[in-house]
Amino acid sequence: METVEALGKFLPDVDRPNAGVFAWEDDDDGWVALRYDLTAPLARVYAQHRNDLPLPYRRYAMGPVWRNEKPGPGRFRQFYQCDADTVGTASVAADAEICMMLADTLEAVGIERGDYVVRINNRKVLNGVMEVAGILDPADPEKFAHERGIVLRAIDKLDRLGAEGVRALLGEGRTDDSGDRTEGAKLTDAQIAVVSGYVDSITWAQQQIRNDARIGNSEAIEQWNPYIIKSIERTVEASAQGVEGVAELRQIAGLCAAQGYGPDRIVIDPSVVRGLGYYTGPVFEAELTFEITDEKGRPRQFGSVAGGGRYDDLVKRFTGQAVPATGISIGVDRLLAALQAKGRIAADGQGPVVVTVMDRDRMSDYQAMATTLRQAGIRAEVYLGNPKNFGNQLKYADKRGSPVAIIQGEDEAARGVVQIKDLVLGAKIAETATLEEWKDQPAQFECPVDGLVEAVQKLIGRA
Repeated sequence: METVEALGKFLPDVDRPNAGVFAWEDDDDGWVALRYDLTAPLARVYAQHRNDLPLPYRRYAMGPVWRNEKPGPGRFRQFYQCDADTVGTASVAADAEICMMLADTLEAVGIERGDYVVRINNRKVLNGVMEVAGILDPADPEKFAHERGIVLRAIDKLDRLGAEGVRALLGEGRTDDSGDRTEGAKLTDAQIAVVSGYVDSITWAQQQIRNDARIGNSEAIEQWNPYIIKSIERTVEASAQGVEGVAELRQIAGLCAAQGYGPDRIVIDPSVVRGLGYYTGPVFEAELTFEITDEKGRPRQFGSVAGGGRYDDLVKRFTGQAVPATGISIGVDRLLAALQAKGRIAADGQGPVVVTVMDRDRMSDYQAMATTLRQAGIRAEVYLGNPKNFGNQLKYADKRGSPVAIIQGEDEAARGVVQIKDLVLGAKIAETATLEEWKDQPAQFECPVDGLVEAVQKLIGRA
């Protein structure tokens, strides 16, 4: 749990503290909530132990978080996040490093290049657009907060609604195909023109790049990031904050390109917003671009599996002192759901080696075998059910997906040996009509107790 104040602000900004979070009012501590992410707790912990930690401080963490929102395919109310953060440096090299690490991580878990993209924007650029449009007053950050929330959410939906849908939300609002009405920001025509110009520059530049890709112009594709950056620069040139944000994006793109992370992996995308209000600079998210089918067999893209950004003011909530920080959160459950939907990982992996029990009075001997296997890095467990029916022990091993079962009765113990049953091979023999293929590979054999580890390792490697 965290105090609601520690979690920061969310989009939309509303009076009720538990929008998006599971929160309740405590008699002593005010509003508290189940943690929304692992970033706010990091800021609190760093503030508490800052005198003992190195600066910059890098860390990763994994654990459950909770979201008070509607669940859907790959989207859960409780799920695991894996976070990586760097605290204590204002250099955007840290942001570039996080994005490159995220690309490497996705490929390491089985997302092939071309099936994902890391998209980067900058909150300073978005603030610059708002400032030029006259809905952000640097002297009074809370002024026009409601309108900015609607505008940001509209820009975030550009890929789904298109430029016309976004433009409708800047004005009076829009009604979707189901008849649901979404109120707009009710901006003036002049304000809408500024924000629409930003949106139009994005869609135009992206369309040019798509055209080049369609005709195989790889040289133009390599210019995606510089092209996009240049297209938005004109919109925010009247805002010092916007100009600073553009310069940071240009630097990040250059650092990534120098390391070989081109637009096929990391792209500048000015439509990226991110929902948390504590971001102060670069923001990024990883999107899976391949199609899957939903429960009704309809094609759909899986979407985002990771997001993050720079949050230079978060630690300040606890210390009063600004400490720069940046980081990324990967939705582990969502990523696994995507991999399973794509058929790139099996739902069930290989189970542990099961040490069967032939004599209750020799339980310590069986546990010693399991311990020996574990110390060698092999997953192992002792059967703890009723050992009277040996067949049930083997059925249990099958349900656990065990590759091997260890058997030692009174006779084997006296001779210092064990029986090793190759469950994978046994299953193959049971499926085939002839034993000729397997006659030189017995499904069960005997080996000395001191050779147990080596024999099991050999079988597992073959499985």
